[in-house]
Amino acid sequence: MSNWKSIVLLLALVPAGFAGVWKLQHAIDTQRAAMHQEQDDLALRSGQMLKLMSLEYAQLMADIYWTRVVQYYGDKNERRHANVDLLWPLLDITTTLDPHLVVAYRFGATFLSEPPPRGAGRPDQGVELLERGIQANPAEWQLNGDLGFTYYFNLKDYPKAAEAFLEGSKKPEAMIWMKVMAARIAAEGASLSTSIFLWNEVYTTTKDPQIKKNAERHLRLLKVEQDCKQLDQLSDEYEKRFGRRPTRTNELVQAGFLHNLPVDPVGYPYVFGEGGKAELNLDSPLLEEQVMSPDIK
Repeated sequence: MSNWKSIVLLLALVPAGFAGVWKLQHAIDTQRAAMHQEQDDLALRSGQMLKLMSLEYAQLMADIYWTRVVQYYGDKNERRHANVDLLWPLLDITTTLDPHLVVAYRFGATFLSEPPPRGAGRPDQGVELLERGIQANPAEWQLNGDLGFTYYFNLKDYPKAAEAFLEGSKKPEAMIWMKVMAARIAAEGASLSTSIFLWNEVYTTTKDPQIKKNAERHLRLLKVEQDCKQLDQLSDEYEKRFGRRPTRTNELVQAGFLHNLPVDPVGYPYVFGEGGKAELNLDSPLLEEQVMSPDIK
């Protein structure tokens, strides 16, 4: 009788075991296929060769490769994947096939320059890509603006940022704020007010929804930084009057330092952290954005 029970148990377990092995093998095969895809992409690094092979279809091939760049970046970004080594060769191929595909220079430089996990953390490659774009498209003042952005925000090289904005401001269709930014950065270097001014101009003048969305994100986080600095200053005044720092922001309201409870750009009240410094509420959706963009300025 016991042998019969063992056989029944074995027959029940075998299908489950096969199912587990199949799932494991499927996961391995999927991962291997992704690795092969990246290896295939790496084998096609010569943009000049592809351009010769494409003949009159080079622009169409550039559009296909640009789509591949967006898909590759989007997939890596969504999965918070740090390895984006194919980004530069794919962009190199795209802009070699079509040197006048301005969108590839503009967004490609952003993909390259943004720190991980939002980008590759390679602003040096972003600069190289934009300089190539400017050489191929000298009338496109926006490329000079993007170059100024990269030097200002990602490389913290303020003289070169001012130079890039100034050069762009000389182009016939350039916006007036390019010259203003060149002057402000040359005079001040980095400042919170300059960063806010710059992103606000981009937000109000761009027609591209993705660029507008990116500018809006930066403006929200810069507003958070500005608010927290003001709250810290008020806390210093509170401490001078009462001999201690406030532990809740509503204490500033009760003491007459503020008329209303201070809230962040999406409506969540600010809080004071353990060090007595103002910071975002743990429930605020902006906290994740702030963590992912530690060098938002």
